[in-house]
Amino acid sequence: MNANPPLGVLLHTIGGLAAASFYLPFNRVRIWAWENFWIVGGIFSWLVSPWVFALWLVPNTPDILRRAPHRADFWTIVFGIVWGVGGLTFGLTMRYLGIALGYAIALGLCAACGTLIPPLFQGTFPDFISTTGGRVVLAGVFTCLMGIAFSGWAGIHKERELSTEEKQKAVKEFRFGRGLAVAILCGITSAAMAFAIAAGKPIAQLAISSGSQPLWQNLPVFIFIMFGGFLTNFLWCALLMRKNHTAKFLAADAPLILNLLLCIVAGVTWYFQFFFYGMGTTKMGKYDFSSWTLHMASIIIFSTLWGIALHEWKGTSKATHGLITVGLLLLVAAMTLVGYGNSLAAH
Repeated sequence: MNANPPLGVLLHTIGGLAAASFYLPFNRVRIWAWENFWIVGGIFSWLVSPWVFALWLVPNTPDILRRAPHRADFWTIVFGIVWGVGGLTFGLTMRYLGIALGYAIALGLCAACGTLIPPLFQGTFPDFISTTGGRVVLAGVFTCLMGIAFSGWAGIHKERELSTEEKQKAVKEFRFGRGLAVAILCGITSAAMAFAIAAGKPIAQLAISSGSQPLWQNLPVFIFIMFGGFLTNFLWCALLMRKNHTAKFLAADAPLILNLLLCIVAGVTWYFQFFFYGMGTTKMGKYDFSSWTLHMASIIIFSTLWGIALHEWKGTSKATHGLITVGLLLLVAAMTLVGYGNSLAAH
């Protein structure tokens, strides 16, 4: 498939919007504990959606998975398990820091690790920075990190300016120290998604050779990745339900149908981020690993806008709002640079 970086940027932007929006339905779940709705939504994110969309768009998926190299299967699932730690702690980050601040800290580390480590690990980094397109992409990565830094700086200002009561009006369980710890862990482990997709390339190539449209080549790969993520999250949520005695909440006097529908919407929306991410990577060309920066930047842009809409920044100073604005502008500039650098490489 011919590279089309502008289309790739658009697809990553749609994926970022889905990623920034998925947690909103969870906020309306009633009575269930966090571990209840997280795993119920996760069933639709990690198990149901990958199979449904793969079977719909790549009908010969079962045969592709059956013929896939065992090494690719193994490492894709292993990286999926590591990435699952990131997904799990991402939910905890939202729980303790809120949408705006949580996304900024967690995804800053994720953007750096997920974009720069793959070419370093594969030994292609010298070739990457030796071209004009590569250097422009690298400038985009650092611009993204600067934008994330400004977003995090705004979050620190928020921490200083608002009382605990004011912060908890928007984020009920606001805990800065605990949230910062899980955000750091989330950022590092979430970057395993980039490695999982790289490990699954033999499966994607098999999908293409079996007649799949190149745009959908990563859908069978996501079945293995998401299964690994499910294992991590299921184990943790099961332990929490046992420790907190919250398994009974699933059968409690709760609005069961409404809760289930909200979890389905959240889970499918969550999966859409990687549905569009998988398509976007196929359009970025030679430096497809830079997709991770585009994904992270778009998520933070939309999560910041959601944070503003949900009044998470209400009561903060003009200086803090100025930092938010600078961060958003830098992130938009980063996406533009990464897209332009990939266009240069494609031509």
